[in-house]
Amino acid sequence: MLTLYGIPNCDTVKKARTWLADHSVAYAFHDYKKAGADEASLCRWTDALGWETVLNRAGTTFRALPDADKTGLDQDKAIALMLAQPSMIKRPIVEGDGVLVAGFKPDAWQAAGIG
Repeated sequence: MLTLYGIPNCDTVKKARTWLADHSVAYAFHDYKKAGADEASLCRWTDALGWETVLNRAGTTFRALPDADKTGLDQDKAIALMLAQPSMIKRPIVEGDGVLVAGFKPDAWQAAGIG
């Protein structure tokens, strides 16, 4: 079973959930806002995908950080930021048996075996 990690009111997550429903893909939803994100998952994702992919630097939460928090970024600092503010995690992240994808691009999802 897949797990879709995200925030329910995010437009991209809404599109991803609709796409999964349209393709009859069963999944569990993990809400970052309510359930947060654990360090083990963030380490696993950043190890596999790179912290640059998992950290959402385009979002308002990241852009609002003080410059000191944005400089000298590395995997450990990125994970600490995402643990403190889960809205800085790329949305959505889909994880399951042999599947780990960040973001919503239908072609990439199908190439990864989703849908």
